[in-house]
Amino acid sequence: MTHKKVFVIAEAGVNHNGSLDMAMELVRVAVDAGADAVKFQTFKAERLVTVDAPKAAYQNITTDVEESQLEMLRHLELSADAHRLLMAECNRFGIAFLSTPFDLDSLDFLTKDLKLGVLKLSSGELTNGPLLLRAGRSGCRIILSTGMGTLDEVAAALSVLAFAMTGGTESGKEAFEGAFVSEAGKRALKENVALLQCTSQYPAPLVDANLNAIRTMSDAFGLDVGLSDHTVGHVAAIAAVAMGASIIEKHFTLDQSLPGPDHLASMEPRELAEMIVNVRAAESALGDGIKRPQLSEDNTRTIARKSLVASKPIRAGEVFTEENLCAKRPGDGISPMEFWAIQKQTATRDYRADEKIEKV
Repeated sequence: MTHKKVFVIAEAGVNHNGSLDMAMELVRVAVDAGADAVKFQTFKAERLVTVDAPKAAYQNITTDVEESQLEMLRHLELSADAHRLLMAECNRFGIAFLSTPFDLDSLDFLTKDLKLGVLKLSSGELTNGPLLLRAGRSGCRIILSTGMGTLDEVAAALSVLAFAMTGGTESGKEAFEGAFVSEAGKRALKENVALLQCTSQYPAPLVDANLNAIRTMSDAFGLDVGLSDHTVGHVAAIAAVAMGASIIEKHFTLDQSLPGPDHLASMEPRELAEMIVNVRAAESALGDGIKRPQLSEDNTRTIARKSLVASKPIRAGEVFTEENLCAKRPGDGISPMEFWAIQKQTATRDYRADEKIEKV
């Protein structure tokens, strides 16, 4: 069994506050921290929310309470040119550029204009059938967050993706479910979709991380599953790696005290770098799963294990018995597992007490 390298996504999101310069700096922070990808968000505010859409409770704490969600989001948009410049910067530094689309036009921009090969879909899109269908038909690999979702809702989202990825044309619940259980659908999902366990609160209480859902979804769908981590600190991410998470996504910011909806629940640069170091350490500790002695144990094995020795002087011709044999360190002689097999055999020479027994 070979352990796959954990893919670490540094989630810049909207922590650029609409500034291209700040977004560029976030790319460089993600590179310095050792992330595999840096992710932004792509949307047009008018296509994402209604005029009177309320803000989440955490957004009211971190932004002007008098400002509507629509107004807040308008300030956080990135232009098409900004996307292109950010993508070029990512290419220059050798880090993957990712973005999450929140409307169909933005999805088309990422897939058709920027020609991204991977789309990250947010938890809020788990029940957005039309967007899931468009994403599934894009030819991209999909990373789908599952915050706020039930296992049945995840299955329903996957059924839309399976339908789209297998060339389905007559859309509908029955057709989706048929694609989901088909061999072609299962294969398409296995090759192209990963799920992320997620708790959609900012920050999320550690007790609500529900990391066991990683295994639940892996067992239920046979897909790679990771964690989109909104908790404070490193604990959930490291524990998720130990549970087999293939992807870790974490929000980061240049400064938690900056104005904006997500800064307060995001890691600062030093913390992001520390988390990634710990993720790499945790994945290295997983090994390949084959139970065998490690090279570093060679010396200890000889010192800590035992050999069969004479518990008292034994004369040549005397029979080995429970009374004249015992097990003592070091372990460079006959294994004590041979204790019963060697009994009733005859000593071919004299042994002094504590002397290792030789094979007869």
